[in-house]
Parts: sequence; C-alpha cells; structure tokens
Amino acid sequence: MTKAIRIHAPGGPEVLRWEDVPTPEPGPGEVLIRHAAVGLNFIDVYFRTGLYKTALPAILGMEASGTVAALGDDVRGFVVGDRVAYATAPIGAYATERVLAADRVVKLPDGIDFNTAAAMMLQGLTAQYLLRRTYKVQAGETIVVHAAAGGVGLILCQWAKHLGASVIGVVSTSEKAELARSHGADHVVVGHADLVAEVKRITGGAMVPVVYDSVGKDTFMASIDSLAPLGMMVSYGNASGPVGAVDVGLLGAKGSLFLTRPSLATYTAKRADLERGANELFDVVTKGVVEIRVNQTFALKDAAAAHEALEARRTTGSTILLP
Repeated sequence: MTKAIRIHAPGGPEVLRWEDVPTPEPGPGEVLIRHAAVGLNFIDVYFRTGLYKTALPAILGMEASGTVAALGDDVRGFVVGDRVAYATAPIGAYATERVLAADRVVKLPDGIDFNTAAAMMLQGLTAQYLLRRTYKVQAGETIVVHAAAGGVGLILCQWAKHLGASVIGVVSTSEKAELARSHGADHVVVGHADLVAEVKRITGGAMVPVVYDSVGKDTFMASIDSLAPLGMMVSYGNASGPVGAVDVGLLGAKGSLFLTRPSLATYTAKRADLERGANELFDVVTKGVVEIRVNQTFALKDAAAAHEALEARRTTGSTILLP
C-alpha cells in the first residue's frame, strides 16, 4: 500500500485525510515514482476548495521529486533509479508513490537535490514561461511582480534582475519587503493601495510594459492602471479570488492593453517545450543566478497545517511536504 493525502469532498484544510491507497502499477508509457519531496502550491488550494473541479475522492498535488521505481512498457530514456521531478497535471503528488506518463517527467541534474527540485519545478517553470515566453522581458525594462516574496515571486525577481530588468515588487508586509529586496527587487511596495502612484513615481510617469499578477481579484485594477499603453496584464493566479468577468472595452480605454491568463499546462504541453523550460530553469539554478528558498517544511501527513499557513500568507518562498 501507498500513503496519500486525499479529499472526499471540497472544503477547508480539514478535508485533507491521510489514508492508505493501493500502490499503482505503471502502464504503457508510464513510470512509477517513489517520492522524496512534494511541492506545495496555491493551485492545490483551488482543487481542495472546489474552485478547480476534479473527480472525488482525489489526491492533490502537482509537483514532486523522487526516484523511478518501476517502468511500464514502451518507456524510453529512463531507467529504475533515475532521479526525476515533475510539475504537471493530473493531480496526485500528495502520495508516497505515484504513476505518471514518462513524457511529463524530467531527469534531475546532479547539482539539484530532491528538496530543491520539489520546491522549484512548478514555480520555476512558471517563472520561465512568464519571463521568456508570455512576455519576453528585456534589459532596461521596469516590470511589476505581485506576491514578490512568494515562491514564484522570488524566482521572478531574481531571474528578471539577471535579464537586466528593474523590478517593482509588491508584498503584503514589511518583513516580506526585505525578502523581496534581497532577491532582486529594486523597489518594493507594501500593499497595492498605492501601487499606481508608486509605479508612476518610479517610472517618471511612463508606467510599465508588463505586470505579473498572481493575486487576482483584489489587485486586478491596480495592475491594469500600472501599465503603459500597449502593456500586457499577465493574470496567472487567484490568491484573493478569481477576477471574474472583464469588460474588454476597458482594455482599449486604458491604452490598447493586452490581457492574458496563461497556464503552465499549455506552455509545457509539448515535450520539447517542457524540456526547454526545465533546462533553462536548471541552468539558472545550478549557476546560482536563482536561489530556491525552501522556507517551510511539513510532513506530508500534516498537509492540512501547510494549507492553513499558505492561505494565511504566513509562508515565504517555497514550501515542501516530506513523505
């Protein structure tokens, strides 16, 4: 048997149950992975609460690292014992072992340990596509990053700084402001109430070409109003709730703006894109350009406590769950 955290109905952290489940067997094109560490992400909360729908009972989790324990038929490029990681649908990472399609898994380079890998795959691949594909940040540009002290935010700040951009980080507390500054944010705004005025002051009225917003409903209009004409609003999360319906006429009135709601699943749907993104991520991490901060660790069986901390914004950087 395998141990897993499952939900039988949507709800608060209390619906997370530590249970025995049958150990899965890999089918054709699949690998069985014995997990060493599991990543915690806000998307796990969306599935737990029912914002994102899934069949029940369900094992949550999109990201983990571990070793290949068994191979299904027709698997090429992996052997038992390979160190691997992933960040992908379908959910199911909150378990000691799981089966996954081999083409969704990447091998880990020697310089990256399991804990770092579990903390970086979903957040790091997200940062990679946001900075290098959704809006390709250029040297000399000023950008806005919301939740700058969070897992994705800290990676975005560091990576954007490496690319030569100036980063305005938005955080919720003064303690988080210091963390964002130490990871590449050139300017930090605490709270979003004064964001537009601060962006105007910092840019001399020019505003910014892109805003990366994972907060959602509470920050949407401040983000829109921080953009320069032809700027891009990248809404990639809903930490404060979903944005809801948007009047597309607003985009024209505010300066012929672009609005996108990207997802990692789309940007890594092709194996070649997944490998390219992972290789770019591994490169900046192994070179020390991006530091992955694992600031909280919980036992996997204590996932409910981890969810409570995440939703209360008591976490910074990355959080992992240990089986």
